[in-house]
Amino acid sequence: MDFSKFLDDNFDVKDWVNAAFKAQKDSQGEKDAQAATLVMKLQLFIQEVNNSLEETSQQALQNLPRVLRDVEAVKQEALFLKEQMQLVKADIKKVEEDTSHSMKMLLEVDAVKSRMKAASDALQEADNWTTLMADVEEVFQSQDPTAIANKLIAMQHSLSMLAHCGDYNERCQHLETLKNRLEAMLSPQIVAAFTTHSLEQAQQYVKVFTDIERLGQLRNYYHRCHKGTLQAQWQQLQQVNQDKSLVEWLPNFTDNLVAIWHQEIKWCEQVFPDPIEVVSELLTQTIKALQPSLPSLIDTALQGNPLPVLLDIRQTLQRFLRALETAAQSITDSLSAPHFYQLVQAVNAPVVPHLLLYGQLEEQNLLQEFNAIQMEKRDLIDCAQLLSDSVGKLFKLANEALERCTTLSDGLGSCGLQSALKSLFHTYCDRFTSALNTLAAIYDQEAGSSDSAIDEGSALGEDWSKFQHALKIIQACGELILQCEEFDLHLSSTLLHAATTHNIQPMSPSALAPMSPRSSTVNHFKEFNYLSEHDSRQYVKFVELYTLLSQDESSSLLQSSMDEIAKVNERAHKLAFGIVFNQLHKQLSQVPLMEVWTSQGGMLSAQLPTFSLSPQEYITKIGQYVMTLPQQLEPFTSQENPMLDKAMETGNLPYPPQPGSPEVEHLADHWLGAVARGTMHSYVEAILKIAELSPHAARQLGTDIDYLCNVVEALEIPAASSLRHIEKLLKIPLSEYGEVRGVIPDRFVHAVGAMRSSQES
Repeated sequence: MDFSKFLDDNFDVKDWVNAAFKAQKDSQGEKDAQAATLVMKLQLFIQEVNNSLEETSQQALQNLPRVLRDVEAVKQEALFLKEQMQLVKADIKKVEEDTSHSMKMLLEVDAVKSRMKAASDALQEADNWTTLMADVEEVFQSQDPTAIANKLIAMQHSLSMLAHCGDYNERCQHLETLKNRLEAMLSPQIVAAFTTHSLEQAQQYVKVFTDIERLGQLRNYYHRCHKGTLQAQWQQLQQVNQDKSLVEWLPNFTDNLVAIWHQEIKWCEQVFPDPIEVVSELLTQTIKALQPSLPSLIDTALQGNPLPVLLDIRQTLQRFLRALETAAQSITDSLSAPHFYQLVQAVNAPVVPHLLLYGQLEEQNLLQEFNAIQMEKRDLIDCAQLLSDSVGKLFKLANEALERCTTLSDGLGSCGLQSALKSLFHTYCDRFTSALNTLAAIYDQEAGSSDSAIDEGSALGEDWSKFQHALKIIQACGELILQCEEFDLHLSSTLLHAATTHNIQPMSPSALAPMSPRSSTVNHFKEFNYLSEHDSRQYVKFVELYTLLSQDESSSLLQSSMDEIAKVNERAHKLAFGIVFNQLHKQLSQVPLMEVWTSQGGMLSAQLPTFSLSPQEYITKIGQYVMTLPQQLEPFTSQENPMLDKAMETGNLPYPPQPGSPEVEHLADHWLGAVARGTMHSYVEAILKIAELSPHAARQLGTDIDYLCNVVEALEIPAASSLRHIEKLLKIPLSEYGEVRGVIPDRFVHAVGAMRSSQES
């Protein structure tokens, strides 16, 4: 029987019993006997296991004292080992104390040995120097550059060991003399190798000069060879194009320099260890050494109208730098090396003095172009058209100036542009105002030359064309305001973009300090900040403007110009209102002189009721004139007109509504209200100038006043309280005037009372 399964961790009694019976295929009786046998075997096995456990336990109890004795022995040995370790430690410490002096002596002996070795080496090198000095002339006579270089290298190594000798400086000078001698001997071959682009010879010379630590001088030979060739090409190009402007032939030279870059880079990569730096320095030295110099030619080219020429030259130089940047990026990932900085500085240096004067040049150019724009004519129709057209022309000039600023200065000239634009807008506003003043003077002259008396048969407002053209001028003012606001945002955006491009921070120490040319993060082809390096005053002003815009989004760069435009808008409103109101004022000015005020009106007039009286013709003309005004405004109000709305929003008409009055939204309501209030005000002033009123005239005047009040109220405009006061004073008897004192101003009570008393006394 297999009892090993009882040791399994996953032992299952049922499985074991089933497996034991499954092997037997006997009858039921036999199975019972088998079960009894199996039980007996298990009992015997249990008894055997119990016996084994008892025996093992007895042996463990017997061995336990011996184990305890062994543990105690191990403990004693550990203590003994600890004591021995302490003794060894003490011995080591004693040895260190006893031998420290000896070790010091050994170190001193070693130092003496090292110095003796150094002295021995120095003596050997001195002897070697003497030997080399004796052989150097023979080597020079061999004319073998490699052998001479090896000899000089050996002398250089020997000399490094003789730094403390008394004649060290003389030996250094002698070695330099020998190097100069080698350089002078090789200079014709070097020039020939660089001129003919002899690759093998150039590589040999680079190795020789590198070994003698004179690679810089070899690069100078390379620069002088090719710089002379490029200068000859420059002079030839100038002579061939003597009859052409610099702008026409300068691109040919810059294109040639780009071709030279590609050609020389390929060759220098096989010769010099730093080909990009070598070729960059070649272009830098060439541009600086041009004769005649590029700055002098630019100064000559800029005579006359300098800004367009400067723009063309600047674009040519920028295209040149972009081509070099693309070429450099194809062979290196870093454009922050100092030689790139020097190259960019050399290319831009000829135009920097003119870029610093950009504001003055832009102002001169803008005013010159603006003076060609006609804005004034004596005829209102023609002048209104000119003023309307001038707005688009003005901002065409302004946007062109903004584009020039971006192209020329990459936005760094925004402060100069701001000043130039202020001058342009100031001149424009002056000319606009002058045109309005001229129109007003002509209109006043025409009005004054006409007959002072009113033709009883003529109607007011027979010709509304002048008023409509005056509204066109106001519309031009609205367009001017809207475009100025939009352009101001564009100008601010340009300045902010320029500051972001050049990594300028709002008013911080880093913002006011120029970027280091050795910075490892700067792309010198893009980060050319001429303001920070050449004009700190303009740079500080630029940073201040940037700080203002970045901290206050509502700030404006053209606020002073907007204020001037607002004044022009006010003047245009005054002109238009004068045109529409002049006929009313002229009509009302005749009211005090009318003979009807002293007329008695006949025998029956006193008995007739007031409603039987009709308003006089002068007041009906005025009423009809006011009622006609909405029809004249309809062409401007029939559809959305943001320009006219903007002009009305920022401009003010005379005779504004009383404080607390409901706000009006439509243009026609603004004008109707102003004209109606102005009419009522002028009517009151005219009435107060009447010397005397007959009873009939008083009733008639009251009827006239009531008619005008009904007209304005029909237009949803409140009648003036002053007119209603006078109307009431005309209707009540003189004896009741005392009762209305305090309700009606004394001025009206006294004036109307004086008019009536002279006829009714």
